[in-house]
Amino acid sequence: MERQRQTAEVFGNENNKMGIPRNCEDGCLVGTELVEVKVAEFHKRIKEAFEVFDHESNNTVDVREIGTIVRSLGCCPSEGELHNLLAEVEEEEPTGYIRYEKFLPVMTKVLLEGRYRPVPDDVLLQAFETLDSAKRGFLTKEELIKYMTEEGIELGSSCL
Repeated sequence: MERQRQTAEVFGNENNKMGIPRNCEDGCLVGTELVEVKVAEFHKRIKEAFEVFDHESNNTVDVREIGTIVRSLGCCPSEGELHNLLAEVEEEEPTGYIRYEKFLPVMTKVLLEGRYRPVPDDVLLQAFETLDSAKRGFLTKEELIKYMTEEGIELGSSCL
């Protein structure tokens, strides 16, 4: 029963974005069970990731850790997308902490919908090969700093 309630929270009243009905009474129990298994797997992964940063064991994490948690779950949101996600999970009166109960359904929906997918490997390889004009198979720290500061975003020294 608990799993059905959690699934209903994720899918809303009718259907999810993939068109899978929440209530399948016409013999599509296998599809519903498959979704429930997937939801249960996501819940386990989300809980494990959340607990790493729940230093006080009180089902809350510092709002600044949410990006790391989301990325540890295989998602790569932009800063704007992360800001929007935070707006969904923060309390009406921001406390600086995110509660697990608010984070779980939102992150489950993100994972089910496949939002914030990472850049495909072939695109990353092509970008690397463009930067590696000498075809050495690597970039030096100095080259990387040069490319990132002259061509893209600025990284602090702690990132390098």
